Amino acid sequence: MEPVNTDVSAESDGVAVAVDGATGTGEAPGTATLGAIQLAVEELWPESLAEDWDEVGLVAGHPNAEVHRVLFAVDPTTEVIEEAIEFGAELLITHHPLLLKGVTSVAANTAKGKAVHRLIESGTALMTVHTNGDSAVGGVSDVLADALGLQNVAPLTPAANGLPEEGIGRVGDLEEVLTLGDFAARVFGILPSVAGGVRVSGDRDGLVRRVAVCGGAGDSLFGEVRASNADVYLTADLRHHPASEAREAAVNDRPYLIDVSHFASEWLWLPAAAEALGNVLADQGHDVEIRVSTTNSDPWDFILTPGGD
Repeated sequence: MEPVNTDVSAESDGVAVAVDGATGTGEAPGTATLGAIQLAVEELWPESLAEDWDEVGLVAGHPNAEVHRVLFAVDPTTEVIEEAIEFGAELLITHHPLLLKGVTSVAANTAKGKAVHRLIESGTALMTVHTNGDSAVGGVSDVLADALGLQNVAPLTPAANGLPEEGIGRVGDLEEVLTLGDFAARVFGILPSVAGGVRVSGDRDGLVRRVAVCGGAGDSLFGEVRASNADVYLTADLRHHPASEAREAAVNDRPYLIDVSHFASEWLWLPAAAEALGNVLADQGHDVEIRVSTTNSDPWDFILTPGGD
């Protein structure tokens, strides 16, 4: 079965979306500065929603610099940075931080230092929207829940500094009961095509209706998932021991587990984020072209499976 949606290879044009701002007032659109875009990003994904351990916000760039083009991506990899430069973007917004841990040097003989130098030398600013983008309304898990058709959606872990509907992860109900196999096929169909595919733990014919999701690595939320009475939990980067312990602690074999690519689970947010930022900037009278990266930054290239090719 092939995914019905996205191939994020560099050859694919279908995943790139452009959002051109317009004033809506009949006046000539204005040029945005990096500072103005910072304010728009804060409106959509407040830094107060970020986890205490996280590093979000502006990483490189001058707030007074003009911005005409913006590229959204999951990871600030070398390939993504080069894509942004080739596009002519003055701003790259990534979900994952480039500098999450403290550094004492950004010398260009290190991978991260080389990235910082390339960004600055090319005049490309870098901004991170990470766990604040996970938690906010319309964030990573909201988009994932919406793509799966979940209803009556609520956070798995409510935000400490946000609205009741903000927080990490989401839980909701399918419109109709599905078998685990059919639900897994739905998951496979909405995600970008990556080497790792979709891994499932549970009875293929088991019935599911209540679904918990967490874009990115979510094996720290098993307690919240059990408390939500979810039939199945969809997340990424499930490690052996937490997954095994979750299966051992399952009640009536639930929650079933679905493990997907970290990159794929978060890529779905990018088009929605690009559109949301474009709308805010347009309302403010700014004309900015916003595009979603076509670079597949999933780290795996191929997989071997029993009976597979």
